[in-house]
Amino acid sequence: MGRPAKFDRESAVETVMQEIWREGFERASVKALSERLGITRSSFYNAFGSREALFEKVLERYFDQSPDRPLREAGPQTPIRPLLTSVFREICRARAGDDQARGCLVVNGVADRCRGDMVVDHLASLLAEALLGSLARIRQLLDWAQARGEIAPGADTEALALAVQNLLAGLSVVSKVERNEARLWAGTALTLKGLGLYGENGGEGHAQS
Repeated sequence: MGRPAKFDRESAVETVMQEIWREGFERASVKALSERLGITRSSFYNAFGSREALFEKVLERYFDQSPDRPLREAGPQTPIRPLLTSVFREICRARAGDDQARGCLVVNGVADRCRGDMVVDHLASLLAEALLGSLARIRQLLDWAQARGEIAPGADTEALALAVQNLLAGLSVVSKVERNEARLWAGTALTLKGLGLYGENGGEGHAQS
């Protein structure tokens, strides 16, 4: 039996994203997702092709609305220190404002599914690529900033990028139990300042090396 005529594929992706964000990928079998969407298994495959293809759509949707989206949209001339500051400020607001304390969907998935260099399955590969892609993007932003003199010429942008990615992941975890936005931001701002990456009102000047 084909999928119902009124089946809304985009709405279904949103529903699945929310379900996975709450419950994790472990419970996201085709059977469970089909039941959650109110469709048959055959309708599920007609709509999405495979569970893996659906997961790719879920990640795309999550990235489109995640609070760190501006990091993916910035260009070579974007002031990076104020960008990082504003993005992390928004992340603290979003994480503290989430009454379900879900953290970051990708970080949650990596913690559940990734095991070092061992590729557990296609989903683990997707999640690892997403996190490593984020790390590479942050490194690119920092390289641009360094080329413009926004951060010190001697700064190790590879290490700084890893520190920023660690801060992103740490906020995802800590915000599950620390629910106060002001405290989350105080710790985050202190870390950014320690890294020389805090910036307001244009954020000009060299960071600490």
